[in-house]
Amino acid sequence: MARIEACIFDAYGTLFDVGAAARIAAGEPGAEGWAATWPQIAADWRRKQLEYSWLRAVAGHHCDFWQVTQDGLDWALEAAGLADPALRARLLALYWELAAFPEVPGMLQALRVRGMRLGILSNGSPGMLRGAVDSAGLRGVFECLLSVESAGVFKPHARVYDLVGEALGLAPGQVLFVSSNGWDACAAAAYGFRTVWVNRDGAPMDRLFGSPGHVLGDLGGLPALVDGA
Repeated sequence: MARIEACIFDAYGTLFDVGAAARIAAGEPGAEGWAATWPQIAADWRRKQLEYSWLRAVAGHHCDFWQVTQDGLDWALEAAGLADPALRARLLALYWELAAFPEVPGMLQALRVRGMRLGILSNGSPGMLRGAVDSAGLRGVFECLLSVESAGVFKPHARVYDLVGEALGLAPGQVLFVSSNGWDACAAAAYGFRTVWVNRDGAPMDRLFGSPGHVLGDLGGLPALVDGA
């Protein structure tokens, strides 16, 4: 088996905590009337964001990820009975300032010490990805920030995974692709990447056309896994 030359990460939910926007807003002054519902709002927002990306990909109606992020939030707020433009604006602003999960900086540094090439492959638009990386203090860590906008379709279309080889000049078997989305890890495995599913919630494995090679509870164990690969 080829040596792993690069670790490519999904962004949202893998490196960056997508629940943080609703969680932070729920702790701010004036949130008392809805604060208890923030976990459901965060879950609905994320679910609709992904569902809209899949439906747009299937139907051939592409837009950028910021649009589906806004559309998903609008659905989640309406479902919660919260027609509040100020809250909507605050949640969207916080989405541009998502923090990395606590183990991420140390994990990335450990991989860099090992000489690993690092990149991101995400549904996020280029501006969103740059904003997330900068907000998390990770500027300069990644060799490439690859957005589906270059492919014109959302994951898990194979054209998206093609972007990695085009950018880095590597065969799929030389790439370790890491995602917290089970469906993404499954599709990437079927594409030919070596894969890690970061199963933070202990969810069941998706029944799809591929399956990840490894499963971790968080990213802290990734450097050791790379050492043994």
